[in-house]
Amino acid sequence: MSLIDFDNRFFTEGYKHICGIDEAGRGPLAGSVFAAAVILPHGFVIPELDDSKKLTPKKRDMLYDIITENALAYHIAQADESEIDSMNILNATMLVMCRAHTGLSIATDIILVDGNKSPDFGNPDIPSVTVIGGDAKSAVIAAASILAKVARDRYLVELDAKYPQYMFAQHKGYGTKLHYEKLDEFGPCPAHRESFLKKWKAGRKDAEVKI
Repeated sequence: MSLIDFDNRFFTEGYKHICGIDEAGRGPLAGSVFAAAVILPHGFVIPELDDSKKLTPKKRDMLYDIITENALAYHIAQADESEIDSMNILNATMLVMCRAHTGLSIATDIILVDGNKSPDFGNPDIPSVTVIGGDAKSAVIAAASILAKVARDRYLVELDAKYPQYMFAQHKGYGTKLHYEKLDEFGPCPAHRESFLKKWKAGRKDAEVKI
């Protein structure tokens, strides 16, 4: 089944505006978590559309432009590191998905959410459907995954310019060997998620005691 075929099931059931929602950046040690909501025109086909994780950065950028130019509506939202620390990453992800949906310029008839958990969008008249692996099954979810991923990557490039010593543009905030080396050298900056650094801090304390 193609991505567009998956969404067409809902069109045949009478839904007109099918919204796809996906997030990017749940796992990194730094920066905001992003989510995008997208409504594509019925029958609009993007041949190379796929799960954002399977695409090269260049291909994602190209598809980002196609999606934003042709979508009936889209909105990209974020929840920053302070919100993640205060409410935990799961709740921050649910919050940012709601923000993405709320920001759409037209009303939705049904919401397809990547994953196995959907937030409460605040309107019982709009059904939401969770789709495990949805970014590889649904066109609107795949489109949302690309917008969220590209927006977050561009945001990390901005953080790189602000905090060049951490090399955010290279590792995008994830817990790579390079990132931990920079944390060991410089300590955390305001863009880091304190709640994600507990094990790292504990390891540093253990090392200091051994020394």
